[in-house]
Amino acid sequence: MENRCKFWLPKKNRFCANAPLHNSSFCGNHTPRTAGQWIPCPIDPSHSVLQENLEGHVRRCPLLKQVQSLSTQPFYQKGVNAGKDDEQKEPETLIPTSGSFDNVTSEMKRNALYSLNISQFFDLIRKIESVHAQICKDIKDSYKIPEACGIWIKREVDRKLPFQEKHVMQQASILGNLEEFGVLESSDGKEQCGGAEVEQVEDSNGVPAVVEFGAGRGYLTQMLADCYGIGRVFLVERKSYKLKADRSLRQKESLILERLRIDIEDLNLNAVESLQGLPYVAIGKHLCGPATDLTLRCCLANQRNDDRCRDKKYLTHLGISKEEFHAITWFTSWAVDADHGSDLSDVTDFKLHPDSIGSEKEEYSGDANGVEGMARNMKAIERAKLGFMCKQIIDMGRLMWVKEHGLVTQLVKYVPATISPENHLLIARHVCHF
Repeated sequence: MENRCKFWLPKKNRFCANAPLHNSSFCGNHTPRTAGQWIPCPIDPSHSVLQENLEGHVRRCPLLKQVQSLSTQPFYQKGVNAGKDDEQKEPETLIPTSGSFDNVTSEMKRNALYSLNISQFFDLIRKIESVHAQICKDIKDSYKIPEACGIWIKREVDRKLPFQEKHVMQQASILGNLEEFGVLESSDGKEQCGGAEVEQVEDSNGVPAVVEFGAGRGYLTQMLADCYGIGRVFLVERKSYKLKADRSLRQKESLILERLRIDIEDLNLNAVESLQGLPYVAIGKHLCGPATDLTLRCCLANQRNDDRCRDKKYLTHLGISKEEFHAITWFTSWAVDADHGSDLSDVTDFKLHPDSIGSEKEEYSGDANGVEGMARNMKAIERAKLGFMCKQIIDMGRLMWVKEHGLVTQLVKYVPATISPENHLLIARHVCHF
């Protein structure tokens, strides 16, 4: 304990495990900051710097060379997938994305929610329940383990590759659902429909190209390459990782691998020279909500149909205002702050009954922190179920947005919540004409 940082982590009920800095009780992450003004680094806003040191930091920032190199790439286009100006001004349009609200912080959303009175808070919950019942009733369980993934399930792959059963089951079910949906070619030689163009694929490797967004170490693509065969791989990831699958993938003689270290927001996929003219399958397992929206825009950049329901406002038609959508996106964080050992993803039976609402109104109506106090004292399972309910509403919004772009689309639960509570899978493909 003497060699550990003395910063207490209440959620983990322990001290930070990092080593403290010299002559300090805290690590670099938890050392108390000076009174000077800290501002985001203009090169990479993920870290901050003292304003007085900004000029010198910009000259020697470790990411400077990477940013300079990236800016010369033809596929780099700053903010190309951030959304059109009309989408940002009217966030209730077809794709309800938290990524379109970069100027609205989580703290602003929380403060707006806590400013409601108790009656308004419960009206909002009733509306969420009503919308959820209206549009989320057809999300089905679809846990698929395809025969093609047997070599991974039986651990007949390279023993040097990392193996965690729950991750393998998730990856296998993702691929199984893609196969059943017609995006991947099955082992019995069914024709494939997917990627950027609608055409019959005659490739001995089955899948001409795969683009994995938010690829991380790339092990979803590793399983796909081992079990289905790929001609070309593009791994899109803005961070640098150790222990990547790249080395194993490069050992496959018939596979060409490119890793694009870039933020999805800035990726013009149509300008990637080696991908031009190739049908491709786009996949992603590690995408957060905003990154999912950026990926959808990135993949459908050439598929926009301005004459087809362009002005339809999906959330407005459901009676959800911009402010209510901000609250919904904030509630989604509640889905993952509880005990994941129980099945919390079945949100269909979640209700705040009138009797309990009445008693809670009386308990908190005179409290200066009324909504905040009540929200903090809700049971963990209630918070989680409300969070999952909001996640499903947003996911259905994404499904409708993709449908408006002419694709066949499904939203399923691809693994049991006991394997992962984050178990929604959005699948889409072009209409096949064979």
